[in-house]
Amino acid sequence: MGSKQVVHHRELTHPCVLGYPPIHMFRLILFDIDGTLISTEGAGVKAFAQTSKEIYGLPEATKGMSFAGRTDRSLVELIFNQNSIEITEAKIEQFFTAYLERLSHFLPTDNTTPLPGVMELLGKIRQSQSPPVIGLLTGNHSQGARLKLNHYHIWDEFEMGAFGDKTTDRNIVAQEALAWAKKRWSDIAPEEILVVGDTERDIQCARAIGAKVLAVATGHVSVEELQEFKPDWAAVDLLPKNLPEFM
Repeated sequence: MGSKQVVHHRELTHPCVLGYPPIHMFRLILFDIDGTLISTEGAGVKAFAQTSKEIYGLPEATKGMSFAGRTDRSLVELIFNQNSIEITEAKIEQFFTAYLERLSHFLPTDNTTPLPGVMELLGKIRQSQSPPVIGLLTGNHSQGARLKLNHYHIWDEFEMGAFGDKTTDRNIVAQEALAWAKKRWSDIAPEEILVVGDTERDIQCARAIGAKVLAVATGHVSVEELQEFKPDWAAVDLLPKNLPEFM
């Protein structure tokens, strides 16, 4: 699709007890992007670094920064704060414009395939009886998300999205997704929303809105480490064999 809209219940079980939930338990399934749907081999980090260097003369601006699970807005503000750059909307937009111009150059030309199991899972969701809406819940800038997912040929799989270019708080992005869901279904319960992500921040933002969460270890965090943050379910990847009841 083009531009995205932004943004009977029963108790579900923990992965260590009875396995994964069936798809029909949810009305809305929200996916993180980097490390969950795709691996861009650090394209966003590289584009941030090049923008900082070429536009602001800061070749070391991103050194040591953790990007995982954060909003793009928070990353820009962090760079500005650490380098005594005044934070204004005009300067934020200037950074994002330069970043988006550079992002495409870093997307890997030899890799346009989503992470293992992604296409199978999206297909299974679409084929299910009364299929849930499939959306995005990400820290990415909305246009950055579009560039990345178009590169991997899956942008059109998602009906809506909540993005990270307007707020530094990932939980607020999740609240925007919840607000969208309440407009779509006035009677939706938070537990009818599933967040799928690869970092502790995905788990935390799901908890912030009362949603269920499936943590997947396709990023840089192991299943064991993710389980320390108590997701509802955890899996090594999204392949059908590792989500038997869900699929």
